[in-house]
Amino acid sequence: MTDSSDVTACDWEREPDPSDSLRTFGAVVQALREHAGFSRAEFAGLVRFSKHTVESVELGRRMPDESFVERAEEVLGNTGALRKAAGHLTRGEAGLAAWFRRWARLEKVAVSLCTYECRLVPGLLQSEGYARAVFEGTIPVVTDEELETLLAVRMERQRMLYERPTVPFSFIVEEHVFRRRFGKAEQMRAMLDHVLEHSAPRNVTLQIVPLEAGLHACLDGPVQLLETPERRRLAYSEGQQNGRLIADPKEVSLLYQRYDKLRSQALNPEDSRGLLERLRGEL
Repeated sequence: MTDSSDVTACDWEREPDPSDSLRTFGAVVQALREHAGFSRAEFAGLVRFSKHTVESVELGRRMPDESFVERAEEVLGNTGALRKAAGHLTRGEAGLAAWFRRWARLEKVAVSLCTYECRLVPGLLQSEGYARAVFEGTIPVVTDEELETLLAVRMERQRMLYERPTVPFSFIVEEHVFRRRFGKAEQMRAMLDHVLEHSAPRNVTLQIVPLEAGLHACLDGPVQLLETPERRRLAYSEGQQNGRLIADPKEVSLLYQRYDKLRSQALNPEDSRGLLERLRGEL
């Protein structure tokens, strides 16, 4: 089980990039090579890899083969440093943005989860067709294999709504999110059906902020809030190519106050479902 007790107010605001461990390992290889007095070309010959491969490893662009680690160890003095460092190498968790991974782990053990979204349908409520359209529109363009991995991970996350029936999930979403068109009419209907189905369980609450609601307390942007098994409250805010895990109690308390205020401004769950059904009927 993921331990959430080690999250402190001074924790990273952004999850490290998956290549950070590769860059660290590469820097160690380069430092040891230079200390031993080898040029990159000389070292490449000794470990029986190309100079290009050695360069890629040293710059953190390539995961080293086990044979590379062993040969490098032999050439650089058999200190054991490279073997130990290689044990900590990771490419990251496939299908999740680097800055979202820590929050995703906290989600799995949270005793409550609240989400306000003003950009797109929340990931936990997206239909496969909607998620595919989102990923197909990303820049840089992902490969077909990467796209399928992203889809699989997103659909897997949604199982939480059913597998954790005693955990309350609250969603507040702007009406314009559900009006934004993608694909054909049947894809839009499938998306709305999916949202209606996944927001139906008793532990899931969906409220929509209608267009006529005007300005409100959460205009600074989307936010997610959760409570850990230790009854600690945390928040998460995401923007372009970054995400911030917020642990400072004062800041988290402010975000909870804004979310609670928005609850009173949004449609109640019954009226929200009625709005989605009307939108579906308009297609």
